Amino acid sequence: MARFENYEPGRAGNNLGGCMVEAGSSTRTGFGFGWSDEALILRVEVDESGRPTLICQARPTGQRDEVAVGGERAWVPLLDVLSTTEGRWKSSRRYAESALASRLRYLSHQDRDEPPWHILEVALGDPLSRLEVYLTYKVLVGQGVIQSSARLCNAGAEPVVLEAVTSFLAGGLAGPGGVLEDVEIWWADNEWLGEDRWQRRAFRELLPDLGLEAHSGTTPRGMFGLTGTGSWSSGSHIPMGAALNCQSGHTWVWQIEHNGAWHWQVGEKPREAADARYRREGYLALLGPTFAEHGWRMVLRPGEVFETVRAAVAVSSLGFEAAVGALTRYRRAIRRRHSDHERLPVIFNDYMNTLMGDPTTERLLPLVDAAAKVGAEYFVIDSGWYAELGEPWWDTVGAWEVSKSRFPKGIEEVLDRIRHWGMVPGIWIEPEVVGVASPIAAKLPEEAFFVRAGRRVVENGRYQLDLSHPAARRHLDEVVDFLVGQLGIGYLKMDYNINIGPGTERDGQSAGAGLLRHNRAFLEWVEGLLDRHPGLTFESCASGGMRKDYATLARFQLQSTSDQQDFLRYAPIAAAYAISVAPEQGAIWAYPQPDWSEEEIVFSLCNAMLGRLYLSGHLERMSERELELVAEAVAVYKEIRQDVALSVPFWPLGIPTWDDEWLALGMLAPSATYIVLWRRGQANQLNVGSPERYLVLDHLAGSMTTAEILYSASGAAELDWQPSRGSLRVSLPKLPSAVLVRLR
Repeated sequence: MARFENYEPGRAGNNLGGCMVEAGSSTRTGFGFGWSDEALILRVEVDESGRPTLICQARPTGQRDEVAVGGERAWVPLLDVLSTTEGRWKSSRRYAESALASRLRYLSHQDRDEPPWHILEVALGDPLSRLEVYLTYKVLVGQGVIQSSARLCNAGAEPVVLEAVTSFLAGGLAGPGGVLEDVEIWWADNEWLGEDRWQRRAFRELLPDLGLEAHSGTTPRGMFGLTGTGSWSSGSHIPMGAALNCQSGHTWVWQIEHNGAWHWQVGEKPREAADARYRREGYLALLGPTFAEHGWRMVLRPGEVFETVRAAVAVSSLGFEAAVGALTRYRRAIRRRHSDHERLPVIFNDYMNTLMGDPTTERLLPLVDAAAKVGAEYFVIDSGWYAELGEPWWDTVGAWEVSKSRFPKGIEEVLDRIRHWGMVPGIWIEPEVVGVASPIAAKLPEEAFFVRAGRRVVENGRYQLDLSHPAARRHLDEVVDFLVGQLGIGYLKMDYNINIGPGTERDGQSAGAGLLRHNRAFLEWVEGLLDRHPGLTFESCASGGMRKDYATLARFQLQSTSDQQDFLRYAPIAAAYAISVAPEQGAIWAYPQPDWSEEEIVFSLCNAMLGRLYLSGHLERMSERELELVAEAVAVYKEIRQDVALSVPFWPLGIPTWDDEWLALGMLAPSATYIVLWRRGQANQLNVGSPERYLVLDHLAGSMTTAEILYSASGAAELDWQPSRGSLRVSLPKLPSAVLVRLR
């Protein structure tokens, strides 16, 4: 039973809803308020001086009693605010101890239910600057996930120059009763062709015990953090992280929901103990752009309001996989409703290892026929359709007009063939860029592009459109309305192949503030397109997986996971992608080729079977047997895709690493468990090592379960299910091999 709690020591039933406390007042004793349900305990504690701090922890499985509040805790403010005129009260790079934040005092709070959410709002005030802060915590009821953001209003008479504002800030990283020596910090390195490479380190390896007892228990200055820079939100790291207590299983998994620059960090603070012991507690700070990391600075004038980017934290007492499962359900709750999320149509795209940006009518028509033959439901014409044959097109893009030499009878000839087979036509576009040699570069006003130091920014032969300018949006609206309204396109693959750096200084703003304004305008533009064309499906692609975030994916239906052309190296990306993307949104290339062995074709197709099957490859050159293998995979995928749309991921062999020979990804659906198991290696390698793996599936132990092979090469896999032990033995004697298994 969920409940809203107001409590004050010694005063049972005290109701503080709507109560106002004067900023800086120290007349009342400490009190608290919050929310708890079967998954989450979320409380704000306010001390006798009015300083608030947040408790966010998982409720242990099966526990229904209240957890004691108070005791030895580090004081971590609800929000950290850095301003130009006031920095930190102790110099460091930490976002947990600014001078302004130390003065913020509780004003009021209120809560409301908006199913499936419970919303808690807390108002704070600074008596010196007259800055007012309104924090919003949205709890996904019963799932152990909160979304956090803040609005800042300048109620004073002087401007406040902001340089950083946290979206989420809390202590308690180790969980109730936990110690930092038991905590691991997890993060994902990300780069083109090598996405979703998860790393883990002990907290004490990242932040060693400095022996601060010898320094009168002083506060440390160190932190460990990751930063995403520029306009690729996942250009170097996924905007996510995790903290796992390896002893208790208490876990936080977080994501920053922003399509631009971000920063997160963890650190430690001393607990406020009554005795001389030096006890420490970990904190987590999540932020959008900052001045120190990104050149973001905003002058908040009297009466103006600034809103932070959003962040979410999933908490679980059952470890990393359970927290990722909760975050998966949360991602489904925050995104815009669209039929694609339920239908999961099979998509064929002509690019990867196939036409590679060189389409013509002659090359496309046989591919269209072959894609239809194996069961594809969408056919996407990728890059190159706008460039005349022999023309260098990289620095001329921007007008998005159909090439006459590539399509002598018009592109409609190909689009009509796609529709003839009952498929939906799609097309590739890179809307945010304009080539330096494009006529659009001179047609649009200077203010429609990113500028720094009074000059138009150039990156890799392209200009960057600033979608906060109406001329830029008007141009792109005309392009999309032509593609959809006149050509009948039903799917847009939106690519983005440059990282424009810190941002734009148009209107005298800081570069970081300009980038944030553009980021938000881009999302508004996409929302507007979907309002006008509700049946249109959008794929987010930025050189593969360089803009993978849930500001984007709350609007876009699919996410390109990689441009990796080696199907063996794609396997660890395919095995890990579901940590950062809901399964039904993860577009994974499967590009079987006519000169491949049966095992290689199956391996490539298995990469995509527990995500979004995103076909490519020269199907038009395949033998009947090779086409049968592809058609069989498509048929199996169509059988299971409704389960994929409802599933949460798990990893029977642990979170994959880049060089693992064996990889496994599982999906827990309401009616079945699915597993893809890969064994990598070159086909001519000797079979060194055991060809078997045992997968322990505790959730199925003792149940009446059957195990079956849904897809593999002929005779390439064997199963032995032992229900009493919940153990599945899988044999894959050939290299490389992969198999899709269902247990139900």
